[in-house]
Amino acid sequence: MVGRARRRVRADRAIYQGAGFGAGNSTCPRRSQSLDGCAVVRWRTGTDRQRRLGADRAERATVFTEAQPAAFHDESRHRCRVAAFADAARHALTAGFEVVELHAAHGYLLHEFLSPLSNQRTDVYGGSLENRMRLPLEVARTVRAIWPAHLPLFVRISATDWVEGGWDLKQSIEFCRQLKTIGVDLIDCSSAALVPDAKVPAGPGFQVPFAQAIRKEVGIATGAVGFITEAFQAEQIIATGQADAVLLARELLRDPYWPLHAAQKLGASIDYWPKQYLRAKP
Repeated sequence: MVGRARRRVRADRAIYQGAGFGAGNSTCPRRSQSLDGCAVVRWRTGTDRQRRLGADRAERATVFTEAQPAAFHDESRHRCRVAAFADAARHALTAGFEVVELHAAHGYLLHEFLSPLSNQRTDVYGGSLENRMRLPLEVARTVRAIWPAHLPLFVRISATDWVEGGWDLKQSIEFCRQLKTIGVDLIDCSSAALVPDAKVPAGPGFQVPFAQAIRKEVGIATGAVGFITEAFQAEQIIATGQADAVLLARELLRDPYWPLHAAQKLGASIDYWPKQYLRAKP
């Protein structure tokens, strides 16, 4: 039974093919059919999957340069995109989450619209900064209307593409001003991941200046991210007013108890410990 189940899982592996999800104008070579402008998932199984396996691997290796998404040009597709974000916010609220974050960074859909490197549209969603911000702001406005006012809404941005002529800190500051008026509570300040030729000076705290600049210029709370691994490093960022929060990812994967260890190093007392852990409290 286990072997059969494994074969079934492999055979039923879904390959999602977006229909017109991108900001660009080129045609997606693997476009699925659509219904009223909304994408439909096409399932590949059996021999068809075997035929696609090698191609899938090749596509993943050249993800930045192939399979460019098609642009949406009709109002029904536009409504579908915004509605998808709205539905996600409703589901998160129903599930009991108390924070929701819009991902407008790292080459995802909203970042594609923001950056002039990826947004080649000639309609009201492309060209000027105002136009390129239009869809991301529509999404933020829609989600804010659904998400309760007493619960925080975050937006993650790539503060710069690290490429000449791309999205940069100046544009990020203006975008964040607009987000603030909508009621966004915190900007999660990351960078890059849109194009493969970006020269990213990665290192400890290298994105903290973005959080600091946006916090100062916009007057909105910011979160610092990227190569923040040590307790005293994180404490300095907060204590010196460079950001209002430090957001960790990989370091928490390496050490799920990082907050407890950091508190111990900093001599801080944490009031809440799960009962199961009290005997291990230092």
